[in-house]
Amino acid sequence: MKNIFTLIAMSFLISSAFSCKKEPSKEESSEKEIVSKNTVSEDYNISILLDLSDRISLKKNPNPTMEYYQRDLGYIKSVSEAFTQHLKSKRIRQINDKMQLFFNPEPLDPAINTIAQNLRISIDKNNASKELLNSINSDYASQTSKIYESAIKDNKYVGSDIWSFFDSKVKDQCIENKYRNILIILTDGYMFYESTVMKEGNRTTYITPELIRKNGLNTKDWDTKFHDQDFGFIKANSDLSNLEVLVLGINPDKKNPYEEKVIRAYWSKWFTEMKISHFEIKNADLPSNMEKIIKDFILNKE
Repeated sequence: MKNIFTLIAMSFLISSAFSCKKEPSKEESSEKEIVSKNTVSEDYNISILLDLSDRISLKKNPNPTMEYYQRDLGYIKSVSEAFTQHLKSKRIRQINDKMQLFFNPEPLDPAINTIAQNLRISIDKNNASKELLNSINSDYASQTSKIYESAIKDNKYVGSDIWSFFDSKVKDQCIENKYRNILIILTDGYMFYESTVMKEGNRTTYITPELIRKNGLNTKDWDTKFHDQDFGFIKANSDLSNLEVLVLGINPDKKNPYEEKVIRAYWSKWFTEMKISHFEIKNADLPSNMEKIIKDFILNKE
């Protein structure tokens, strides 16, 4: 009988111990979920490719609502803010991220190239500090503004060789192993550079309003013609699956109601053939309307 009472007492104690164990609150569970997500936080390698062609010319392409170079500056501001937001979401010892700025071709003004060099940020646990994190946004805003002001003042727009950048530079300059590689391209959607004009069938290394009209892609059946006759860009790379691309600033010629769709078709086909699975192509909207789109692309990977 004594043994029976002993067993009952022990059973009661064990039961009490389990019943007294603290259950995690909803807040704690949520915090654990957030921490769990943050532990797999990636290192970012963000590149910005600027199209300093005559699309930013105040004389050739004026815009009374907001000049196109000012829109670019607003987009860059949102990119740098997203970058710093990402950095501040990590512990100092976890930080190992990069942001840089490119042109192709490089501007003739050496001062612009010097500014671009200064805007190449590589930040890790050894140089990360609150002061540095807090200075990134203001530095990018002031320095990129100088780049555009200089390019506009110089008034020598050499075009934008985006095709060549993808052909010979993007892998070396914009893609790093073990990073989330993001390329932001600021362009009106058109491509043309005299030294990189090539044609293979109906594929080209360029796209202009004149080419679209010449190829008859300015009518309602443009889509059928585009696919049946294999129009598009010549493929510049075979495998860019470790790169995500956000194109900002598409500004189609208003004379052709199908122009925007044709531009998007060219870029989308090109990216898909180069195995870029995550990309978005956005118009030259006001920066206030683009801020959420830009930050969502950078901070919320699909």
